[in-house]
Amino acid sequence: MNLPNGVTGFYSSIDNKPNEIDEKQFKYICFNLVRKNQGRILDIDKSNLATNSLKVKMNICNREMYVLLNAYYPFLAFASTVEFQHLNFIDDPVLSKDFMPFYKVLSKEELNEPLDIRKSKGKVSLENKNKLSSSELEQILFWKPKKVGEVIFNFWD
Repeated sequence: MNLPNGVTGFYSSIDNKPNEIDEKQFKYICFNLVRKNQGRILDIDKSNLATNSLKVKMNICNREMYVLLNAYYPFLAFASTVEFQHLNFIDDPVLSKDFMPFYKVLSKEELNEPLDIRKSKGKVSLENKNKLSSSELEQILFWKPKKVGEVIFNFWD
């Protein structure tokens, strides 16, 4: 997975502010999806102040799950658990098909890819494919995420 510039939501004054995803469209798609599958929305996280993603908790096909959407890139994921520094990503091939026309649905395998962070002579580098800014790399060094999914869907303030 190539981590694009701005995916973390952090930028410096010299970086361009990342574009934001259309939250209304995301909610609309989620509501239509649960209606189509006789499910229901359990919670919509409206305060994404300390996170870089939108989060909808739903009960669909007789199970609870979260749908996460990065706030700056059209990257979507499913999770069974969403807690600070504990994201349990899952795959859902059926629901993925409904979201694919609008977003890039990331697999559990992509999201669980380990991060290879290196620090040498005071400089931080990330060996995983990325175009992250120095501001983002500083945040990664501070928060110490372990996998790619924790960068794309983070709880950093």
